[in-house]
Amino acid sequence: MARTKEFDPDAALVAALDLFWSRGYEATSMADLVEHLGIGRASIYATFGNKRELYLKAMDRYTELTEPPLVDELSRPGPALPGIRALLLRFAAESTAPDSRLAGCFVTNTAAELAPHDPAADRRVERNWERIETLLHAALTRARAQGEIPGDRDPRALARMLLVLLQGMRVVGKVSGGGTRVRDAADQALALLA
Repeated sequence: MARTKEFDPDAALVAALDLFWSRGYEATSMADLVEHLGIGRASIYATFGNKRELYLKAMDRYTELTEPPLVDELSRPGPALPGIRALLLRFAAESTAPDSRLAGCFVTNTAAELAPHDPAADRRVERNWERIETLLHAALTRARAQGEIPGDRDPRALARMLLVLLQGMRVVGKVSGGGTRVRDAADQALALLA
């Protein structure tokens, strides 16, 4: 008779996400995962696979957790610019908050650490950024159609600029002196959209 799991796989995955997010992939060992998750190495392997597979599953979970607020902010009925402004201000605040400054964004961290040499990580980063760009593009297209931004503005190019800015905020916000830079960049982006 098969043994039942003595732990909650979803809670373990979220715990692994937290650990990878705070330490990064390379700096997290299997021993760290065993200790942090409070489950045995064999259970980790049986449930999630090896460390890399667990990391990729944690990345998928991160996307599942962070995408709904983006959709909500950028897809509300009515004027589109308030949602875009709220998103920029939220990213600026989160990027410079003392408790999240060191962690940054899990996807951005993955782009810097793993994506250059791990095709599966690269695909996940690209998929995440494509979704964000698509949401921004749709919101900016609505904003242009509703007269909130000038008709000669290219929604796709603006969406890409904002995506790069949002990801850059996560990187610059990690540095102790990055707060002013992040806030100034957000202010300039908001001025461009006016």
